[in-house]
Parts: sequence; structure tokens; C-alpha cells
Amino acid sequence: MERLEEFLDFKTLATKVVGYLPDVLAALLILLLGWLLFQLVRRPLQLTLARMEVQEEIRVLLVDRLLRYVALLASLVMAADQLGFNIATALAGLGVAGIALGFAAQDSVANMIAGILIFVDKPFAVGDWIETESEFGQVSEITLRSTRIRTVRNTFVVIPNKRIIDATLENYSKQGAMRIDVPLGIAYKEDLAQAREVLLKAVTDIPDLSPHQESAVVFTELGDSSVNLEIRVWVEDGKDKPAVYVAVIEAAKLALDAARIQIPFPHLQLFVDDVEERVWEGMAGLQSRGGTLKPGGSA
Repeated sequence: MERLEEFLDFKTLATKVVGYLPDVLAALLILLLGWLLFQLVRRPLQLTLARMEVQEEIRVLLVDRLLRYVALLASLVMAADQLGFNIATALAGLGVAGIALGFAAQDSVANMIAGILIFVDKPFAVGDWIETESEFGQVSEITLRSTRIRTVRNTFVVIPNKRIIDATLENYSKQGAMRIDVPLGIAYKEDLAQAREVLLKAVTDIPDLSPHQESAVVFTELGDSSVNLEIRVWVEDGKDKPAVYVAVIEAAKLALDAARIQIPFPHLQLFVDDVEERVWEGMAGLQSRGGTLKPGGSA
């Protein structure tokens, strides 16, 4: 009862409030200064990053999110310390919780770091045509966790950023016109000049080829069963690569068939020369005992 009367003693309560008032005002002032400081550096930092050609997504991440949360957290810590809270104990608890959370979400953290590296390094941008992880398509969105690609099959593929950073990536939009190399082989007995003329004529009417670059046919190596070559054509837009590649193969096959130029398949020829007479005598002996070998090497 006495405690209740003491609590209801407005004079005592007012004295305690007045005693806490400077600390409360100081804490509020710290929060206000933290907010003002964030607003003061926000715009200049955004302009600086823009002049450094940092992508908009990473500017938003660093300034409007990361910097804001850091400023807010620092202001709250200092304000709580001003009010007499045991900040050291709270920070120790947060540190232990952060370590546990880090182990549980290490894949997500790795993807976020990879996302930041993509924003900084800029190997591709939204709208580029790329090929990675056996997927070819147009980049539709880049987030901190993943990259979203719309494929030529009109499917939507989501690839974690860490896998993109660790894999080989080809960007078909970054350098403008691109060359497509189509490998092919012809028989050794065929005329190389004729084959080149037939193939160049075959690819002339293929749509979507670049009008600013000339097609070419080059012979690359002497293979085991064929003379290997490449048909090299150019396209202006990376999205045309799959369709043009298939069109070149079809046109080349039809043109070579029409010109009666052979496209060989892998095979092995065995030539037997200078067989001594005693070998044939031995084979004749085998035949007399029921074998099937005959002179001349045939079965």
C-alpha cells in the first residue's frame, strides 16, 4: 500500500521524469543527428557513384539500404547507451546470433556477395543475351541473390549468382556484331575450292546475317576421316545465334548434296601390302582344316 501511494506521489514521479529527461532528450538528439547525417551524405554519395558509372541497383543497395541501416543501427546503439542500457552485453548476444545465422545462411550470403560483384564488375546487364550454365537467353533481371534469364524457349530460368560467378559466361551483346562458327567436314577426295564456293553461295540468302561483315569458309585441319572446315557468318544481334546456326547447317548440307560433295562419317580403312607367300600357305593350311580364310585376304 505504501508503494502504491509512493507511485501515485506525482511529485516523486515528476522528480524522476525530470531526472531522466536530459538523457531522453540526448537520446532523441542522437537519433535526429543520425538521420540528418544520413540525409546529408546520401545525395552526394549517390552522385559520386553515378559518376563512377556504378549501376543503379548497386547505388540503391549501398546508399538507400545498407548506409541507411548502418546509420540507424549506430544511432540506436548510441541512444540506448545514453539511456543507460548495457550495450556491451546486447552486442555480444547479437554477435553470437550473427555467427549462427551466418552459418545457417552461408549460401545466401555467398549469392549476395556474388550479386555485388556482378554489379561492380558488370560482365552483363539487363537486356544482354548471354550463355552460362548451359542456358542461353536474355537477362531480364539481376538481384542480389540470383540472375533471371528468359531463354529462347520462352522459359524463365533463375540462376544463383554464385554459380554465375564461378562458371564461364559468354556475353553476345557486349561487343556488337558477333561471329558464329559452324564446323563441317568434307571428304579428302573433294575439291576444296569448289566446296568453298558452294558453301559461300549457300549461306548468302540466310536471313538475319550482318550486312556489314562478309561470310567466310576456312579449312581448319586434316582430320582422321575428313578435311575439317568452318563456315563463319556474322549477326548483329546475339539473339539470332541459335536460329542462324541451325540455318547454316541446313543450307550447307543441302548445298553439298546438290553439288555431290561428300560429307564423310568416321571410318577406318585397312590396307594389306607385300604379304609373303608363306603367309598365304599358312592361310591355305587353315582353310584345309576347316577355316574360312581364302587367298587374297577375303573371308
